[in-house]
Order: sequence, then C-alpha cells, then structure tokens
Amino acid sequence: MIEGKITRISGPIVYAEGLEKCGLYDVVDVGENKLIGEIIRQNEGMATIQVYEDVSGMHIGESVVSNERPLSVRLGPGLVGTIYDGIQRPLKEMYEDKGAFLLPGQRTSPIDESKKWDFVPTAKEGDAIAPGFVLGTVQETGSIVHKIMVPPSIKGKTLATFKGAGSYTIDEVIGTTEFGEELKLSHYWPLRKPRPFLEKLEVNQPLVTGQRVIDVFFPLSKGGTAAIPGGFGTGKTMTQHAVAKWCDADLIVYIGCGERGNEMTDVLTEFPTLIDPRTGRSLMERTILIANTSNMPVAAREVSLYSGITLAEYYRDMGLHVAIMADSTSRWAEALRELSGRMEEMPAEEGYPAYLPTRLAEFYERAGRVNTLCGKEGSVSVIGAVSPAGGDFSEPVTQHTKRFIRCFWALDRELANARHYPAIGWIDSYSEYAEEIKEWWDKFDPQWATVRIKALDLLKKEQRLQQIVRLIGADALPDSDRLVLIVSEMIKNGFLQQNAFDTIDAYSVPQKQLKILLLIMDFYKKALDVVKAGCPLLKVSELAVRNEIVRAKLTVPNDNMEMLSTISNHLVDQFSELERMYRKDTLV
Repeated sequence: MIEGKITRISGPIVYAEGLEKCGLYDVVDVGENKLIGEIIRQNEGMATIQVYEDVSGMHIGESVVSNERPLSVRLGPGLVGTIYDGIQRPLKEMYEDKGAFLLPGQRTSPIDESKKWDFVPTAKEGDAIAPGFVLGTVQETGSIVHKIMVPPSIKGKTLATFKGAGSYTIDEVIGTTEFGEELKLSHYWPLRKPRPFLEKLEVNQPLVTGQRVIDVFFPLSKGGTAAIPGGFGTGKTMTQHAVAKWCDADLIVYIGCGERGNEMTDVLTEFPTLIDPRTGRSLMERTILIANTSNMPVAAREVSLYSGITLAEYYRDMGLHVAIMADSTSRWAEALRELSGRMEEMPAEEGYPAYLPTRLAEFYERAGRVNTLCGKEGSVSVIGAVSPAGGDFSEPVTQHTKRFIRCFWALDRELANARHYPAIGWIDSYSEYAEEIKEWWDKFDPQWATVRIKALDLLKKEQRLQQIVRLIGADALPDSDRLVLIVSEMIKNGFLQQNAFDTIDAYSVPQKQLKILLLIMDFYKKALDVVKAGCPLLKVSELAVRNEIVRAKLTVPNDNMEMLSTISNHLVDQFSELERMYRKDTLV
C-alpha cells in the first residue's frame, strides 16, 4: 500500500507528497472520507490529484492512499437500463441506500453483485482462446444479448477450466486459462485507454434516425461523428432526445455532462414509456444513462465522457452498433478550463487550456465502425452537443470540434423562435458522409443524391431571394422566382419541419422521407414548366395537391406508401388538367 499526505488544496485539485511510486492516472482514496481521486500529474515528489467528489471540510495533512490501478469502469451484464454519475456510481442504488443527497466517499458497486445471470456457454474446456473470444451469452434485457468475452488483458491461449451452463454472479469464476488467469462475467477496463479491435472499416452505412432533415440532407454514418451547436433554447437536447429515441443503433449511451437536472429527468421519465419501433419493447432496455448534472462536482464532468465512450466500446466489441449522445461538450470544456486554472496553467483562447483540441480529439477519434476481436462488425457513433455562448460559432469549443467531426448540424435561432423543429439550419449545416452512404440510399431510389442536391440548391436560392423580397417585396419578382419561394415553403413545412409529438410524424422511414421530397421536387418541375409556358402562378399555388403534399408527413403512415402513390397520381392529374385548360384558353 502506498500512502501519502495532503500538502495543498485548491478546490477539486489536491496536492500530496509521498506518492512518487504511483503511476500516472492511478486511482487514490483522498482524505478521511476516502474520496475518489486520480493522479493527473507527478512532479518532483509532488502528486497532483483530481478529486471527483466534493472536498468541503478536507484539510491539509489527511492521508492519500493509492489503489495502484488506473481509473477504470466495471464492464459486465447489468449496465443497460442503469443511471450512473461520471465515475460509474449507480445513482438509483445510492439514493435507496443513503437518500437523495450523495454523501462524501459514498460507494456502491456499479453492477449488482448479488444478482445471478443465466449463462449460456458457446465454448468448452480445452478451447483455444484469445482476447475477444466469446465464452457464452447472457440475456441482459429483452433487447440486448450480452456476450461474455475474454478480456483484452488476458494472456492465456487455452481455456484450462470452464464451468459451462449455469447461473452466476458477476464475481464468480467461470473459467481459468493455463496461466491461472480467472475469467468472470465482468472485468475492469481503464477508461482513458481505447479498447482494441482488429481493423477500422469504411463508414458507408447511415445511422437512420427517422428525422428527415438529418437522414436525407445531413446524414450521419454508423461509426461517424457529429456536432450539434446552438445557443440556449435552440433545441440541442430535443434533437439529441429525438435521435436517441428513434435511431437504429442497438444501444444508446446518453451522457448528461454538466446539463440541468430536469433535462436528465425528461430522459428518465420518457424513455421507459416509449416503445422501440424495431423491438416493440421499452427504449430503456437499450439505454445507459450517465448523469453528471451542473450541481455535481465539476471534476467528474471531465471523466464522464471517457466513462461513456468506454461503455460504448465494450458493447461495440460484442458486434453492436452504439450511439453516444454527449450533452454538452461545452460544459465538459468548461470543467477543463476550471481545472486548468486551479493548476495555474497558462491559458489559451478565452481561458481554455492549450490542450483542449487534443482532449476533444481523444474523445471523437474513439468513434468508428470496426471489425471487433470476436470477428463481428460493430460501431460507435458520437453525437456531441456544443453550447456556444450567445450562439457564437466562432468560439473555441465549436471551432476545435469542427476539426474532428464530419457532420455539422448547426441549430438556427430564427428557426427555433419560429417553432420550426428540428431547428437545423440548411445553410450552415453540412455532412461529409453523403457520398459514402450514397450506395445504401441507391437501394431505395437512385435519385436520392440528385434530389438532395437540387432541394438544397433551391433552399439556398430562396435565401438569396428573401433578401430581395425584404427590399422590394415579392410582387416585384418574376413568377419563376416566386415559384421558388412557394416550393421552398413546401420543403420547410412539408419536409424539414417534424412534430415529435405526432404519432405518425415523430418517425419517418427512409422510403417515406425520400418519396415526400421527390413529390415536392416533381411539383416544382411541373409547375416551372407550366409557368414558363405562360400559366399564372396563382393557378399553380391554388392546386389542391399542393396541400396534400405538405400534409403527407402527418397523414401517411410509415406502413402505407400506397397513399403517397395516390398523391403522386393526383399531382399528375391536376397538372394535366391545368395544361389542358391553359391550352384551351390560348386556342380561344
């Protein structure tokens, strides 16, 4: 046991002597209450410790004891459906044990150590093993089959002993290697160390979210990275909630990093009542929550992102597709800024530490689609919210984040004020995954890439025309330009805007998304033809099919695409009638 003494206290940063033999990032018990801390710097006999709990009442001279292992998370069955704080303490169990307020040094096992799990073996005694080798499975929830794998740290090559089928707790030994290494249902993994995999794959499969503005205009690939920047009230959390509810990931890890407690409460109250459209079961059966709210110790924010992505990598290693919602990385960066200031480091832009880009890169670059050690394909997709003060996208966290992500969903204040949700602006947003997932969309309709570009070009043209309209009014524009304004409103209201509380509109299948946009652009093409031939724009705007197309998102269920075909027939009929009427008028 290595023991030292506290020599200085500066908020969550504590300095101690006598820990020279400890390793960097070792876990230590700090003070009489044995608060959880981590050695983040060693300097000439003085260890700098980051404490993840409230240090009120601590005094110089108290002892610091090293656990002689790095800060780690416990991995095994029982994680899904649990709500943790930033250092993997289960909040529900701690509440039931000691009440609503966390006590200094309060500890509880991250996973229930008394629960027995029905283990179904897929290996047998004498098998050749390696890291990632699947020993068997456990039915963790109705939605998740948990693979029990050989941890990456195991050196043995043979399964010397093996118990086989039965009910075991996470601490029971189910097998050993020829070196006597014990295999259990659970193991620890250092949270700052990425878990190994065989190879990284191309990110050419979209993460289908059911949100039209994302899936069609600014798609995210499985294994990709995205950022949602926006000022207060623009809908960052709402957008992340919608993606978490409806995306086709096998597992969701939701990290509330420095956000208000009521936002995490929304997740806790909503998710158990929502039904996963793919499994028909509760969404909570495929969700892990990490709640590190703004009134919790600021140091724990810094580690909560690493805890979340380590849990995600663990389930990725089983061959699952995992999506991480980090809300918000700005609060995480603020924790870095405060801790850096406490350590008297030279600040960079706006007071943030100079290593902010490095830390952001460490987080986002752990995303990816990979071949795992067990031979399955898995992925970790990262969606990080950014909260720039005043919605200023030029501030350091937003700018550095853009260096490491390939999908940028910029939230627009004007759209949010107009109650247009999701408030993802189509001018500042972009996705670099569109070309990579084109082949996937081509299976539904090869027109996806073409119609997407045409629709975005139309919206950009509409923005330029709106500047003219503000000066001289819409009546001064030619009919072809006024038609652009009309069709752009159809795209905004009938395609981009989505009602999360409507049973039909909350989630759109890819076929429906694309068909609605094709109908709008077909309307534009036919209208432009008749307008150029001399038909008054008023007659085009009064067509009944125009309203049918706009309301299709609310009236056409996901499993009834025939209704969209009917609207398409109405479109053809009404424009044909308009052309006949116009030809008749010109002949007279």
